[in-house]
Amino acid sequence: MHQDVDSLFAAMWQDYISMTPSAAKVHQLLGQGNAIINDHIALRTFNLPKVGLEVLAAHFIELGYQACGDYRFEQKKLRAKHFEHPDETQPKVFISELLVEEFSPWLQQTVAQLVAQIPDEAISADDFLYSGRHWAMDYATYSRLLEESEYAAWVAAFGYRANHFTVSVNHLAGFSTLEAVNEALKAAGFVLNSAGGEIKGSAAVLLEQSSTMADRIPVAFGDRTVEIPSCFYEFARRYPKADGKLYTGFVAASADKIFESTNAKSES
Repeated sequence: MHQDVDSLFAAMWQDYISMTPSAAKVHQLLGQGNAIINDHIALRTFNLPKVGLEVLAAHFIELGYQACGDYRFEQKKLRAKHFEHPDETQPKVFISELLVEEFSPWLQQTVAQLVAQIPDEAISADDFLYSGRHWAMDYATYSRLLEESEYAAWVAAFGYRANHFTVSVNHLAGFSTLEAVNEALKAAGFVLNSAGGEIKGSAAVLLEQSSTMADRIPVAFGDRTVEIPSCFYEFARRYPKADGKLYTGFVAASADKIFESTNAKSES
C-alpha cells in the first residue's frame, strides 16, 4: 500500500490528467498560481466480491480513512459510500458500485468475465486505484453495455482510476461563488454538464456542485480505437451546518445528475 495519502493522490492525479487533458487547463485557470484544494475524488466499480466497493475502500482505510455516508441511486442501480480522513485538508473519497444483479443476464455474465481477468495480486497492489483496465474487450461489447448502463460501459472501458477530481470552491483564492467559477469556465470555452441545471444542489442542502462534461479521448478496444467520453472535473461549494462546520456529506439527487457528465448518450 502507499506509504501516505499524498503520494497516492499525486499518482491518481497524474493518471487522471492523462485521461482528462482539460483538467490541467481548468486547474491553471482557477488556481491562478495558487494551490487548489481537492474536495473529493470519485471511483466506480461493480458489486462483485472481487472488486466491490469495500475492496476499493480498503486501500483508503489503510491510510486512515473512515466510512461516513451511504447512498442509493435507484434509477442508475448504484450503491455508494463516502469516506473522510481525520486530516480535513485531505480529499473525501466517494466510491460507487453497480448493482450488477439488477441488470440483464447478458450484462451480468459480461461483467463477471471482465472481472475474472483481473489478477488477484493486481487488486491489492499499491497502484490498483489508478491501474486502468485489466481485461480485453471489443468495441461491440462496450456499445452493448452502453445501451444498458452508461456506468457499466465506462468502467468496462476505463477500469480502475479516478472518474473525477473536484475543486473545493470554498478554498479558491480568486472566486467566492460557484456561479463565478462556472462563468469563468464557460468564458474559457469549457462545456458544463447542464443535467438538472448547471448548479446541482443549493445552500439549503448545504452543497452546490457543477462539473464539466467529460473529455473525449481515443480508447483502444480489441478491434479498433474509438473516441469516447473519459473523465470530468467537478466543482463543489459547501455551506456551514448549524454548528458552524462545513457540511462534508453528499446529496444523492445532485450526485445523480453529476453522473451524467460521462454520458455518451446525452450528446447532441
